[in-house]
Amino acid sequence: MILTPLAAVVLASLARFTTAQDTDPLPDIDFNNAHNATVIYGTWSTGSTAVRTGPAFVDPATLLFNYPPNTGESYSFTEDGYYEIARYRFNSNATDPRCIQGVMVWVHGEYTLNSNGTITMDPFPDGFQQVQDPCAAESNFIETYNFRETFVQWRIFNDRSDGYKLHLFRFDGSPVAPQFLVSETPTMHPTRPLRNETWIRVDGNQRRSLPEDEILETRSAASPTRSFQAGGVAAAAGALVLALSSFLL
Repeated sequence: MILTPLAAVVLASLARFTTAQDTDPLPDIDFNNAHNATVIYGTWSTGSTAVRTGPAFVDPATLLFNYPPNTGESYSFTEDGYYEIARYRFNSNATDPRCIQGVMVWVHGEYTLNSNGTITMDPFPDGFQQVQDPCAAESNFIETYNFRETFVQWRIFNDRSDGYKLHLFRFDGSPVAPQFLVSETPTMHPTRPLRNETWIRVDGNQRRSLPEDEILETRSAASPTRSFQAGGVAAAAGALVLALSSFLL
């Protein structure tokens, strides 16, 4: 096939454009006042801010959660690249309103603020969650939780009433409930694995004592320890609407 001079020029231009698209780096995050009014470092919490990361939420050495009065999520970030997440939520059952599932999650690890505006979180292997479902065959158990998480976008706004507010968007674009800055200094457990055990699944109704060599560090909670018992989920059924409303604020 013989190309005319004009066609040759067009094809050459397209080739240069395609090559540029393939090799150009992703744009840097735009740290402007409209989208990122402050740094992400510190501790953030949703809704009533009852859920917060740190020793008051969980004791990783004994796999014991201290459940807050309201549901929610909390994220902490250090300046040198470590994070911690605390989650407390109810999952309703449309078929049977009595079958409310309660979930507590704790995980920590290392995070990266990528130049394309995403955040990747690589967990340490010692994260875990406790799941209670009064209608399930196994109504209360604790299991490993160490999933890598990606947030496709994050923004920080300065709310006139509530101060700095963090917005995170999950891998599918769905938003995490807005989080308020509760501490500029992150409230977290030590930024390293706290148990040698990397896979667990135990009956959550039983008090579990870990072997001595597994207890790398015990942190005392700020308030008396309360285990996440099945009665807590049953009692929460009557207040589910209030709890979910507080989470969605």
